[in-house]
Amino acid sequence: TGEGHKTRFPQNLSLVGVEGGWPPAKGLTHPCAQHLREIFSIVVFGSIVNECYVNKDSQNPELLCIFNENESACSYGIAIGIIAFFGCIFFFVVDLYFQQISSVKDRKRVVLLDLGFSGFLSFLWFVAFCFLANQWQRTTMSKGVSQGADAARAAITFSFFSIIVWVALAVRALQRYRLGTDMSLFATDQFAADPNAAYPGYPTGSGIESTETYQSPPFTETLEANPKGYQVPAY
Repeated sequence: TGEGHKTRFPQNLSLVGVEGGWPPAKGLTHPCAQHLREIFSIVVFGSIVNECYVNKDSQNPELLCIFNENESACSYGIAIGIIAFFGCIFFFVVDLYFQQISSVKDRKRVVLLDLGFSGFLSFLWFVAFCFLANQWQRTTMSKGVSQGADAARAAITFSFFSIIVWVALAVRALQRYRLGTDMSLFATDQFAADPNAAYPGYPTGSGIESTETYQSPPFTETLEANPKGYQVPAY
């Protein structure tokens, strides 16, 4: 066929379902975002563990949570930081072996798992930020609280930053899932043709289709009614 009938395929078609490469064989997360979410989780639970348990006064040696003496606030901040940190390690390992996953279904499961986990962590970090900020506003300042005030503010601040990072990762995972699905469907539309159908060939010569008609095939010429040298016998 001519130029108007050329079928255009995606440049990375070999990665789209032809070789089981759904979605494009790249890492799950951007390296910068991956390191940021690890650092933020370490800062949050590290700050709470090290400096957010203080003495109410010099006469009371008992260590209390700096966030309005609410043990639940400190416990929640530590728990969410640890969960996020080990989740980052898990997906870091998965990211290393992602390109070696040849099964389309397995890649879909991995991307969906990344999407679900990122969305879930975004919600948990939002709750942590609101919870810690609310308890910090209700905290009565004292000498012991003043010593750990910077750590408390750091935990609240990096909880907020963690929301942004995990939401961005969730959005990226959603885009990767949609991209992989769309490209797989495209590849299926292009290659799921009738196996018995002939593949269209390319034009020969200059590529311009000839307008000349074919000559009459042999043995189909009109025969003369009375050929020369032959007479019809009379009965």
